[in-house]
Amino acid sequence: RRPPRSTLFPYTTLFGSRRLDEAVLRALADGDVTQAGPASGTAGIPPETVTILVPEPGDVHEDAAAARLAAAVAGPGLMVRGPSESRFDLVAAHAGEVRARVPILERLNAVDGIAVFSVLDGQLVAEGTLVASVKTGPHIVAAALLLRAEAIAARGGPARPVVEVRPYLPRRVAAVVKETLSDSARARFEGTLRARVAGLGSTLVEVSYVADEPAAIAAEFRRLVRGPARVDLLLTAGAASTDPSDAIFVAFEAIGGRVVSHGVPAHPGSMLWLGRARTTTFLGLPTCGTYSKATAADLLLPWLVAGEAPDRRTVARLAHGGILTREMRFRFPPYARSLEAPDG
Repeated sequence: RRPPRSTLFPYTTLFGSRRLDEAVLRALADGDVTQAGPASGTAGIPPETVTILVPEPGDVHEDAAAARLAAAVAGPGLMVRGPSESRFDLVAAHAGEVRARVPILERLNAVDGIAVFSVLDGQLVAEGTLVASVKTGPHIVAAALLLRAEAIAARGGPARPVVEVRPYLPRRVAAVVKETLSDSARARFEGTLRARVAGLGSTLVEVSYVADEPAAIAAEFRRLVRGPARVDLLLTAGAASTDPSDAIFVAFEAIGGRVVSHGVPAHPGSMLWLGRARTTTFLGLPTCGTYSKATAADLLLPWLVAGEAPDRRTVARLAHGGILTREMRFRFPPYARSLEAPDG
């Protein structure tokens, strides 16, 4: 039975597929295998052999299936490009932090014929970076399988897409540092701190040096968490991070601050601390991470600038991939990749 004139058939070889209209099918039926394209007769397939898949009702061609999957998977901050060999790529529309919902990715890839793969969750990327790709295994996908994958991708709702790139937000950042730092240490600290903050699109509004005394530090904290001088993110340096009687911690408690995390699950940088006072996030830098080394602060700081909550859940995400040796340098933002990295 001759198919309707509007019917298109996928033609498939070992290397891909193309869609054939009725005119091409007639030529093939008359023995003109040149209509099959240059892939015919390769990889041991006789040149007179052409395999044609005829879709049944409800079948979806791989290009259309991958396009639907890309639309289902891509969240804010991503551009969809393709198809290229029936694969669609999701590319960062701006610099920022990748959020990839790993459990959802795993459920998607448990559906036969579905392939969705990405860079690491939490990875920091530049504009134009390839973040994820979507494709299907077979050239024709059963509509039921595609619908199942789309339903899995939609489980998080608009607020929790499968993959997204969260942009760095313009934050006001300040630092409060104990006067115990030497002049040479201050210069190194300010230089690397300005590079860190500027590299994330934020502004370092001031660096304050205060006496190693709770009342003086508390007064500076109060000035920076309320009123016209208020900042979004306040960094501290010079504290003995394991000593609760250190002047910085005493001052922080005096202003009603709450420590969210004593240390983080990553090295180097396990002596970081994270806290909150009113609407200002506090990030305490350890002495070893204050100057020229790339540390866990260079993962946590970009996440905070990208809008991640200063809570235990955010800190816990550092654990996977938290051994920040030289081969892990790709996880850092661009400014930190030129900083000294420890061996382990």
